[in-house]
Amino acid sequence: QVQLVESGGGLVQPGGSLRVSCAASGNIFSIYAMGWYRQAPGKQRELVASITNGGSTNYADSVKGRFTISRDNAKNMVYLEMNSLKPEDTGVYYCHASLLLRVGSPVIPSWGQGTQVTVSS
Repeated sequence: QVQLVESGGGLVQPGGSLRVSCAASGNIFSIYAMGWYRQAPGKQRELVASITNGGSTNYADSVKGRFTISRDNAKNMVYLEMNSLKPEDTGVYYCHASLLLRVGSPVIPSWGQGTQVTVSS
């Protein structure tokens, strides 16, 4: 059973910082891109940041310069460091990974259950 489990969400004041983590576990042969998405109430889920297994990163314009995505391939983990947080960063943050479970099998998308991030004074 493959799982993505997020941790580290919470309540933070505007201007504050928070780090969320995601651990992939199970019978995984290889992990390609990993990323973070978020969904605010009443809005569609949107990409926040992504990172390839080679370390290339991509960010939504709204978080560039404030958020940093990183990964530890040895531990099958991805992190999102969030600084200068704004109320509009509030939402449920979901971890995503493109997984290869065995050689020759298709790459499949996998999602975590989400972790709540609330930015409020």
